[in-house]
Amino acid sequence: MFGWCGTVLRVNLTRETLKKEALDTDLARDFLGGRGINAKTLFDEMGPGVDPLGPDNLLCFAPGTLTATTLGLSSRLHVSTLSPYSGIMGDGSVGGSMANVMKKAGYDQIVVEGVSDKPVYLLIEDGEVSLRPADDLWGLDTWATTDRLVERHGKGVSVACIGQAGENLVRLASTMVDKYSSASRGSGAVWGSKNLKAMVVRGTGRPELFDRKGFLALSKEDKLFMAKDRVQKEVASVYGSHYGITNWYPGYRNFEKELPPEEVPEQLRHEAWKEFEIDRVGCQSCHIKCKNLYKIPKGDRKDEIGEGMEYEAVYCLGTNCGVEEPIAIMEMENLCDAYGMDVIAVGNTVALAKELFNRGIIDKNDTQGLDLSWENAKDQVELVHMTAMREGFGNLIAEGMYSLAKIIGNGAMDYCYHVKGLGRGVYPAGLFSLAHAIATRGADHLRGRSWASGENSDEDVLKDLMKKGIITDDPVQSMIHGERVTTLADAVGRCKGAVNTWTCALPLIWKGSLFDGLADMLTKATGITYTGKTIEDASDRIGAVERAFNARQGITIADDMLPQRPDFKNTQEGAEEREVHMAMVKEWYRENGYEPETGLPTREACERLNIGYIANILEESQPSEKWDGPLLRDLADYPTGGKRV
Repeated sequence: MFGWCGTVLRVNLTRETLKKEALDTDLARDFLGGRGINAKTLFDEMGPGVDPLGPDNLLCFAPGTLTATTLGLSSRLHVSTLSPYSGIMGDGSVGGSMANVMKKAGYDQIVVEGVSDKPVYLLIEDGEVSLRPADDLWGLDTWATTDRLVERHGKGVSVACIGQAGENLVRLASTMVDKYSSASRGSGAVWGSKNLKAMVVRGTGRPELFDRKGFLALSKEDKLFMAKDRVQKEVASVYGSHYGITNWYPGYRNFEKELPPEEVPEQLRHEAWKEFEIDRVGCQSCHIKCKNLYKIPKGDRKDEIGEGMEYEAVYCLGTNCGVEEPIAIMEMENLCDAYGMDVIAVGNTVALAKELFNRGIIDKNDTQGLDLSWENAKDQVELVHMTAMREGFGNLIAEGMYSLAKIIGNGAMDYCYHVKGLGRGVYPAGLFSLAHAIATRGADHLRGRSWASGENSDEDVLKDLMKKGIITDDPVQSMIHGERVTTLADAVGRCKGAVNTWTCALPLIWKGSLFDGLADMLTKATGITYTGKTIEDASDRIGAVERAFNARQGITIADDMLPQRPDFKNTQEGAEEREVHMAMVKEWYRENGYEPETGLPTREACERLNIGYIANILEESQPSEKWDGPLLRDLADYPTGGKRV
C-alpha cells in the first residue's frame, strides 16, 4: 500500500496475544485513517450495553493517512473508545511525537481489548512487539513514568501513558503523550480498567508514497504558505491559544456569563502570560511552535516547568471556576498533566460543584470541609489532588459533571449545562448551540464550530471563503463545511491549529475549491484518485458511523439539546428558543441525509455512502435503554489513593 503502512496491531490483554493483521484496503480508502478507521472499528465491534470500564470496551489508536510524511502539522494521533465520562463516542486527537513514531514503526492502527491480570505496558520497536511487566510503574505519575521508560528504552521513543487518575478509574482521566499532550474524553480510565500503564514506541521506517516527488512539492507549498500566513506568524507562533483568553469570551463562574475583552482580568490576558514563558515549543513536524514552556515563579510548585498550557486551562480551571490567580492555574495545569486528567473536564465539573456549593445545594459536610467559594484557589488546587486520588469529595468530582449532578440530585442537574454529558456553556439558538448539539462526542468546539463561525481569527483565507459564499450567515450550511473540515483533519492526522484556523485544519485550502488541495495530496500519497467530492463523502461517512454508534448507546433526538439556565428555561421565551433550536437541528439532519424526526442516517444516505449495512443494524437492533450518562458504579468500588504529585 502507498500512504498507509498496511498493518493493524491487535492486542488482547486477557489472552496476552499480539496479532498483526492486514489493513483492509476498502476501509482505508473510505475512512482514510485516524478518527475514521477508529469510528468504524468501534461501531463494528461494540454493540449496546457495554460498560466503558469493563473488558468489552476497546481502545483504538490511529495516526492519520498523511502522518509521518513531509506534510507539516501532521503528528496527530486519534485515541477512540466508548467514553466512561459520557457513555458515548469518546475520542481525542493528541499531538507530541507518538503519531509519527507509530506510523514509522509500521502501524496504521492499534486496537487493545480485554483486561490484563497485572499491570503491563506495550513495547513496540518497529516490527518487534511485546508486553512487559509494569508493576514498578504502577502508582507513578505520567512525568515519572515517561522519564523512567525513556531511560529504560533510550532516546527516540515516544511514550503514551496514564497517571494515578487513570489507575483509579477517574472518568476525567486522559491518555498522556510525551508528558504534556492529552487525548481526552476519559480514555485514561479505560487504560486503567485494562491494567495497561503505558505504550512505548520506536519507529525508524516511513510510509511509502505513490508520488513522493509530487507530494513533497505540495507539502512545501503548504509550509511556505503557512510560514507567510499573518495569523500563524502574529498570533499562533507568539501567543498560541492564549490569544483566546482576551478575545474568545471565556466562561465565568459556571457559565454565568461570557467575559468580553474589557472584563478579562489583566493578569490573565494573553500578554500577561509572557511573564512566565521561558521558551516556545511545538509538536513533532510542526514549525509554528504554538505551545508555551513556562516556569512557576513561586508557591508550592516554585520553579516547576510546564508545557502547553492552553486557553482551555485558563478558562476552565480559572475564570469559569472563579479563580483569577495565574500561579494557581499553572499549578492545576501541571497537576492535571502529571496525574493524567483533562483540564476541560476537571474544570467544568469543579465549576458545577462550586455553583452548587455557593447556592447551598451542597455544603462543607458534602465536600469534607473544602471551601468551594468561587475565589478560593487553594481549596480548588487541593480538590484536583483529591480527584486524582478519589479521596473524599474528589471521588464525586472524578465521576464527571453529568454524573456528579445525577448523584447529588436536589436540582443539581439544573446547573449542569451539558450536551450528552459534555459542557461548552450556554448560548442562544444559533450556530454555537447547533454545533454543540450535533457534535458526536458531546458539546464540542472542535467538531466544526470554530471554523463555521470564524470566531477565532481574522485570517485572510476565511475572508476569501466568505467572498466565495462558502461561509455565510446560514448556520446549517456553515456547520456542514466546518464539520467536514475538522473530520478530515482528524482522519488525515492534521492539527487544527492553536487558534483553530482553516489553513491549519485543511492543507492547501487556498488551491481551487474547498477540498481540492487535500484531494490532490491524498492522491499523490496513496495512488487512489481522490476528488473534492470523494473526500466530502469520506467525512460524511465518518460522521454517519459515529452518529449510528451513539444511537446504539441510547442517544436520541432529545439529546441534541439546547442547554439553558433554569431561570430562563421555564419561561415562554425559553420554550420558543428551544423550538428555534430544534428546527435548526432538524434542518441540519435533512441536509445531511438524516431522518429529521430521529436524527438517524437514512437508508438512502447509508447506501450512497457505501455503508448500507449500518441501516440494517439500526433497523434491527435497539439500545437496551435510553442514554442517561455512563454506566455508574458504587463509589466505594473504585480503586483509590496513590502517591501525591
